[in-house]
Amino acid sequence: MTAHLLIGPLLRRVVGDRATIWVETTEPAYVRVEADGGGSGSAPTFSAYGHHYALVVVEGLRRGAASAYTVHLDDRVVWPSAESTYPPPVIRTRPEDDAGEPVRMIFGSCREATPHATGRRLPPDALDAYARRLMEDPQNPELRPDLIVLLGDQVYADKTSAKVKRFLRRRRAAGHDGPSDQVVTFDEYTKLYLESWRDPEVRWLFATVPTVMIFDDHELIDDWNTSASWRADMAKQSWWTERITGGLASYWVYQHLGNMSPADLETDQLFQKITTVDDATDLLHEFGRSLDTGEQPYQWSYALDIGRTRLVMLDNRCSRVLTPGRREMLPAQEWNWFIDQAHGSYDHLVVGSSLPWLMPPAIHHLEAWNERTADSSSPRVSAAAEKLRRAVDLEHWAAFSRSFNALGELFRRLGEGGSGAPGHRVGAGGAYAAPASISVLSGDVHHSYVAEVDFGHAMATPVMQLTCSPVHNQVPAVMRPLMRFAWSRAAAKGVRGLARSAGVDKPAWRWKRLAGPYFGNAISTLRLNGHEATVRVEGTEKDGTLFEVAEVTYPK
Repeated sequence: MTAHLLIGPLLRRVVGDRATIWVETTEPAYVRVEADGGGSGSAPTFSAYGHHYALVVVEGLRRGAASAYTVHLDDRVVWPSAESTYPPPVIRTRPEDDAGEPVRMIFGSCREATPHATGRRLPPDALDAYARRLMEDPQNPELRPDLIVLLGDQVYADKTSAKVKRFLRRRRAAGHDGPSDQVVTFDEYTKLYLESWRDPEVRWLFATVPTVMIFDDHELIDDWNTSASWRADMAKQSWWTERITGGLASYWVYQHLGNMSPADLETDQLFQKITTVDDATDLLHEFGRSLDTGEQPYQWSYALDIGRTRLVMLDNRCSRVLTPGRREMLPAQEWNWFIDQAHGSYDHLVVGSSLPWLMPPAIHHLEAWNERTADSSSPRVSAAAEKLRRAVDLEHWAAFSRSFNALGELFRRLGEGGSGAPGHRVGAGGAYAAPASISVLSGDVHHSYVAEVDFGHAMATPVMQLTCSPVHNQVPAVMRPLMRFAWSRAAAKGVRGLARSAGVDKPAWRWKRLAGPYFGNAISTLRLNGHEATVRVEGTEKDGTLFEVAEVTYPK
């Protein structure tokens, strides 16, 4: 049978003169990518669960150029289509010496599928709006980012569209176990990516701008890995093993596979295995199952450099340590890896964390109090705290206090610089110099804001929390005044008293909001140029265009 593109192409990583292109096809095929002016790559598809995928490494691209490209399946050009009215997709590489070149990233999280798929009336999709604006002038360096950073909830496995619900009802009626409105199996997960990533504007954007991703909870299920007791309760569900197995396997195929650089692919044991077997279903199924049981460690966190900027993306979900009394966002081995990545030769450190490190202060104190009371020796108190933890999602960095404090201490030491600090680039006289900026990119909380840390003394480096959420969703109107109030001094003072009564120490630093909160759909741009950083938050108008919500430049 003739193969066609089902999803893609997705331009995932561009490193030097190489790039990776991800596709899903309707049938097994040989995929070839040809770039104008030089540069090509090819790979056969691999098959799993009756679906067919390829990740093509394109080599020999011109440096410092934007090269249009075509995708071939079995020697037939399938992309761009002859009927396309969009600008041709291109692969843009940076010049060999790009240390002086600015770096631009757009970022955001929480994107439900397109309006015709959701069955809900949502404000316009900010990613669609950004794509349409870029189409008008795709070579404009002020509009064209080096990277799209998606910070979680790229799909919603537990909040499915009307179309997917109808599909699931038929599946459940046929005897497939699971909730009637939530996906469980790998094949059911594929329907989420199909309806989300075939959006025409987003499909063009993903084909034109490199994209990296990290999951949050909704890729699997709301409250994923909130606590040890949550995991124990989920394990009692007859469908949970299949749910976590299919969810992790599909995330690896659709999202994480493209996060890897060409060099990473050469050393990733799972990728090497699945590309040498006729059917990778059993391999992926065992991979997903063994990850959830802890039999097989796998690191979802990763790092990459663009010019003089280092981006470190952290897994805030899968690898959490959930032991009461010593909860941590990352296990020791992965935390040590992160420490290593935080040291090196760069000017700007950008940390991708699906969950904000710095929340509205009142919420921070509430989560810290809840963590302490959940560890109470009184079964009644700890059970009530656990119930509250799940009910209102008290599971951010503040609810993992060991990790919250360790991250802040790391940033403080990095930002102070000097010969005794764990610096980055060598300054005059051989002393270490602090980075120009440290920025934490986050989503999840369905409102956007910019906050700056105050460590109580002069710092060479500004440390910023940049939160952008949602890209395409909405906050219930009743929640908006509560979230605004959570930023107030009065709210923070009151809830801090509650935390103090439980013996929670006051944070060793403070933070103040510089912009926001903004509750509409939004996309943000981080521009890093020399020693200056600028973040711009843009919201969507009713007509689907973007408008500036806020812009903050640092250091001041």
